[in-house]
Amino acid sequence: MIPIHSVYIHIPFCQQICHYCDFTKFFYNEQLANDYVDALKKEMSTYVPEKEKKVKTIFIGGGTPTALTVPQLEAVLRHIAETFDLHECEEFTIEANPGDFSKEKVALLRAYGVNRVSLGVQVFDNEMLKTLGRIHTVKDVYDTVSLLQDYGIHNISTDLIYALPNQTVTHFKDSLTKAMNLDLPHLSTYALQIEPKTVFYQRYKKGNLPRPPQEDEVIMYDILKTTAAKNGLNQYEISNFAKQGFESKHNLTYWNNNFYYGFGAGAYGYLPGKRYGNIRPLPAYIKQVNKDGKPVLHVDTIGKKEQIEEEMFLGLRRMEGVSKRQFTHKFGVSMDKLYRPSIDELVQRGWLLEREDQIALSEEGKIVANEVFERFLLDDLVFG
Repeated sequence: MIPIHSVYIHIPFCQQICHYCDFTKFFYNEQLANDYVDALKKEMSTYVPEKEKKVKTIFIGGGTPTALTVPQLEAVLRHIAETFDLHECEEFTIEANPGDFSKEKVALLRAYGVNRVSLGVQVFDNEMLKTLGRIHTVKDVYDTVSLLQDYGIHNISTDLIYALPNQTVTHFKDSLTKAMNLDLPHLSTYALQIEPKTVFYQRYKKGNLPRPPQEDEVIMYDILKTTAAKNGLNQYEISNFAKQGFESKHNLTYWNNNFYYGFGAGAYGYLPGKRYGNIRPLPAYIKQVNKDGKPVLHVDTIGKKEQIEEEMFLGLRRMEGVSKRQFTHKFGVSMDKLYRPSIDELVQRGWLLEREDQIALSEEGKIVANEVFERFLLDDLVFG
């Protein structure tokens, strides 16, 4: 059996629902959170075989995991420690909002081996934070970083969003400069996406969400890459930058197309031959877990065709690209045999770089990445 070395755990509670967010999330309620924690523990215990307990990366995401109370958070962390062998765990990340941490919570994280924190900063501007529906302030960012560092947690990542409503290039540059001044080892950045079932989507449909022009978004991305490089943050994935050795090991699990468990409402997992998605509504999730411990809503079979497509989509997100040699070793068929016409076309258009053993996105290709990925969809093929 292929070992599973990575675990994603979803905590769907938030104190405030952000206007752009379409992740599985619910307003925090203490009793509901207690019931959810109990169900989450049962789901983890149901799925994990004894011989697969060793893990290398854990990521607790949300929602806002730090919305849980100290006893609730400790119950989750304790169960993780009881369920998995953490002696070889290299990276244990928790997502958090600035301002969510007390000294007690930070001490708790340290006690259970959490060694990385991903902070949802989004923008260094108090008025724009209100526009996004965030409840933290810029001061909270500085205070939280200082508190984490005081407790010995230095592997901190900040999330920024750009192309925000009414955001100018100058404004983004200022926000990015403030992020760089923190001198943290990791930065994740995303252009704002307008997702259905969000406040921003409703405003957009009514014409009440002024977005920066497309050319400004491209300029912001160029500024991002240049500024990050000047500050010692290497771009290792389309949206992620890190100092040497601080690349997110857990997220590389996704981009390397490796397997991982997914636990919690709305969580996704990837196991040999299948991807699965859990039930999203909390009452339904809790009810199903209490019934049989398996709250799976749907399972997608991943055959060789799907594996190859995902290898290309995910691998091309990394700046190092996809190795031709490893591709052949993994799938028993050469990249040239399947994709030579597509590779030639994309290289000619300047969207793809081809080296002796690798193909990778060019600078222009990063901007039109989704169009590049489409060229690696396969017709229904029969693999011998």
